[in-house]
Amino acid sequence: MTSRKTSNELFNRAIVKIPGAVNSPVRAWKAVGAAPIFIESGSGATLIDADGARFLDYVCSYGPAILGHACPRVIEAISEQARHGLGFGAPTRIEVELAETISSAIKCAEKVRLVTSGTEAGITALRLARAATGRPNIIKFDGCYHGHSDSMLVRAGSGAMTFGQPDSAGVPAELAAMTMVARYNSIATVNEIFSSAGNKVAAVIVEPVAANMGVVNPEPKFLQSLADLAHRNGALLICDEVISGFRLGFGSAAEAMGVEPDLIMLGKIIGGGMPVGAVAGPAKFMDLLAPVGPVYQAGTLSGNPLSVRAGLETLRILKETTPYGALDAAGARLEAGLRDALVKNDQPGCVNRAGSLLTMFLGPTRVRDADDARTSDAGKFAKFFHAMLERGINIPPSQFEAMFISTAHTDVDIDRTIAAAVESIRLTSARS
Repeated sequence: MTSRKTSNELFNRAIVKIPGAVNSPVRAWKAVGAAPIFIESGSGATLIDADGARFLDYVCSYGPAILGHACPRVIEAISEQARHGLGFGAPTRIEVELAETISSAIKCAEKVRLVTSGTEAGITALRLARAATGRPNIIKFDGCYHGHSDSMLVRAGSGAMTFGQPDSAGVPAELAAMTMVARYNSIATVNEIFSSAGNKVAAVIVEPVAANMGVVNPEPKFLQSLADLAHRNGALLICDEVISGFRLGFGSAAEAMGVEPDLIMLGKIIGGGMPVGAVAGPAKFMDLLAPVGPVYQAGTLSGNPLSVRAGLETLRILKETTPYGALDAAGARLEAGLRDALVKNDQPGCVNRAGSLLTMFLGPTRVRDADDARTSDAGKFAKFFHAMLERGINIPPSQFEAMFISTAHTDVDIDRTIAAAVESIRLTSARS
């Protein structure tokens, strides 16, 4: 077994001063029953931990590292910007350029407001929807995660799903009651809510491709039916593309599927690995934001020059190189290999994929919503996770997270991962 002496020492120091020793819950590895490794550096598709061990990485900072870690052009852009200053409390030219780049790639994004996280983007989008409609309630989907604002920590995915906590302590019951929960891929459940409380619903918020209960694709016509139903009832459609935006194509995944959101949330890739978020939409909604309109939103570090410059350079590279075909091919190669690993070991499970996003579910043979995802064998996944780690493959430490592929991953990397998966599933099955 690889030594984790330094990581364990750092964990013991961290747990004294940092709640749970981490600054975001999924990093704690609680779902896989271990203390996490601490990372020293990353380059391309590789991470190096505090003990010098090297790992082929499929976490990719949970999405932003689409070009791999420490992409030279992005690092140079950040370094150059740092020499000019880290922030000014004033507008900058590059904020305008990033907004223009986003707007040119996403039809609905007539105007863009930059914030510092996906959570902030969600807070702002919900506030805008409530202001635009004069209604209080929101419809979300079981297993979808839209940040850790009070309104959205109701049947949330990501870390909340991993830890079996559909709600969070500290969220007032009165506020939680304004969030109504439907089942992903089920228009019938949305229709039921509108039938009972349609005149109170400000917006429906959805991940066009769900990625926080594991990857779950929308079924044909689901998103369009959702948009039609929302609009017939006077509500807005908010598409949370913090993960899918600019990952599945250069722009919006929803728009690529023929659906134009009323508001769109972005993050991750548009910051090139630096903290960022954005909410965008038609001018008639976006101009409700202060200082033009009555909806207040602010942030000292919104549009931070380092984040904006990193995001601009990342988007420029993506536009120049158009890597999405190659990313999809790499995803298809890994998907096929993981499916084969299950078959070779006679193990039940399935692999869901959208481009360079994928999840292997251990147990269920079909996953189309959160209820299906919850039938996964979390104990078996934990054993699989550790077996993969011992073979130098770093995957997310939860059955309910997505694996990410970057442009730095090669066919050799993918084949190495498949071979490790075949052996890891075999060992996992033998230990069960």
